[in-house]
Amino acid sequence: MKKSQLNNYAGISLIVSLIALIATALVGLVKGAIALGLFTPENPDPINLALTISASLTVLSLAVYTMLTPDTVRQFLSGRQARYGSNAILMALAFAGIVILANTLAFNNPKKLADLTEDKANTLSPEMITALKSLPEKMTAIAFFSQYPKDDAQQLLENMKSNSQGNFDYRFADPVADPLEAKKYGVTGDGKIVLEMSGRKEIAAYTDETELLRAMNRILNPEDRTVYFLTGHGEHDINGSDQSAFSRARETLENKNYTVKTLNLLAENRIPADALAVIIAGPTQPLTPAEVGLLNQYTQKGGALVIMEDPLPITDFGDKADPLAESLERLWGIRLRNDFVVDTSSTTIQNAIGAIYEPSHPVTRAMTLVSIFPLARTIELATQPEGITLTSLVETDPNSQAWGETDFAPLEGGGGNVELNSETDTPGPVTLVAAGENTQSNGRLVIFGNSIFATDAGFDAYGNGDLFVNAVDWAAGQGNSIDVTPKDITQRTFVPPGQIPWLAIILGSVCIIPILVLVGGIAAWISRRRRG
Repeated sequence: MKKSQLNNYAGISLIVSLIALIATALVGLVKGAIALGLFTPENPDPINLALTISASLTVLSLAVYTMLTPDTVRQFLSGRQARYGSNAILMALAFAGIVILANTLAFNNPKKLADLTEDKANTLSPEMITALKSLPEKMTAIAFFSQYPKDDAQQLLENMKSNSQGNFDYRFADPVADPLEAKKYGVTGDGKIVLEMSGRKEIAAYTDETELLRAMNRILNPEDRTVYFLTGHGEHDINGSDQSAFSRARETLENKNYTVKTLNLLAENRIPADALAVIIAGPTQPLTPAEVGLLNQYTQKGGALVIMEDPLPITDFGDKADPLAESLERLWGIRLRNDFVVDTSSTTIQNAIGAIYEPSHPVTRAMTLVSIFPLARTIELATQPEGITLTSLVETDPNSQAWGETDFAPLEGGGGNVELNSETDTPGPVTLVAAGENTQSNGRLVIFGNSIFATDAGFDAYGNGDLFVNAVDWAAGQGNSIDVTPKDITQRTFVPPGQIPWLAIILGSVCIIPILVLVGGIAAWISRRRRG
């Protein structure tokens, strides 16, 4: 074969190698984005195959070029440019090796170095360090994470492990990939951390040092925690097996070490002394004034209520008075409107979407998933009596069209158009869940304009179960006396420069600096040429 033909083939192989190298780099960037969680393909196999093919083609094309032009390759490798290039490559590899080694030693070192952040963001609170050092035996954390980012959880748990003198360890589990393990530990949803020691377990609802410290305290200081579900008015059955039962709610509370009982006030005429909270789950008949009086006395002595009342047309209230609703308005300033929510953003307009959560309240501050309330009524914080603190916890999205509809014809099978009437209906956003706290008696109240969301049919949907359990936890006052020393967070803000500084930055980085580098290179080349 002629030399010119060999050179042509060698040139083609070199071009192919360059194209394959660029393709390898691009596919490598995609793989890096996947590793960082920036992109999740449905099937990563084609990407892996493309990376293998492009890398193999790069090596094969270079090998062909070397075989076709051995003299050129030999001259290049023995030249001055090759020596300079090899030195630069060796220095770059050495630098990368030092960085990788330093990071490996830092991240895998059980003895953590000093926290050099200004606000000590990576240092545990004194309360947590004391609790970890006083653990009587080994405690294990199982972090159930699937879609939630787990970096913060891993850093917090690793800090706890390094400060526990060997008495704390953790592992991660995927509640989606392994639903049986999630069910075993009573975990509903994503982002929960289960603490286990001596056969006892507690669930931290979210990744937070205070929440984990409270769960640890409940394990270290076990006590009876009893909540009662009211019966006798057609409420949902906590032991039932149909879709309208509250068996999932009961099971979840029991997995959190609650003792769950039923209470018939008509028969017992008293609220047991061990009741941390009384739950009224969707009565279809109104409570009697005597029962409401007992509940009021209970909250005035520091008791807690979780009330779920549905729109009147789906109950058997009829024209009967509702002493419980009247008491809520008189004593708490909370009014249950006689309507039902229409939400046009939902696929079923009678399913209200709780999209806006109050971030400062313990019931809703960790909520990330929306809640779905089928056939809900709206709640109005009408007044705020002295000594009462009221909070709207869950509202419909202000950017969607949702309102409180007072025409019940669609619910009663009478048909009719569902349209917002500005004179009789309540325009959105509307409140779906509210909370109240008596600052004098420490009595607490969480009121839902719906009970169907927490039935077995809806408990595991979106954030429904989490919202119900959070409400019971807060009402029952679990762990509220425990807190960690707050850190003074250093606020840092970036003030973008004006147009002229931006122009100077762009010109300097894109034009001036590259031109200076180019001029320096040309000057060095001319100087070497003159010296021969």
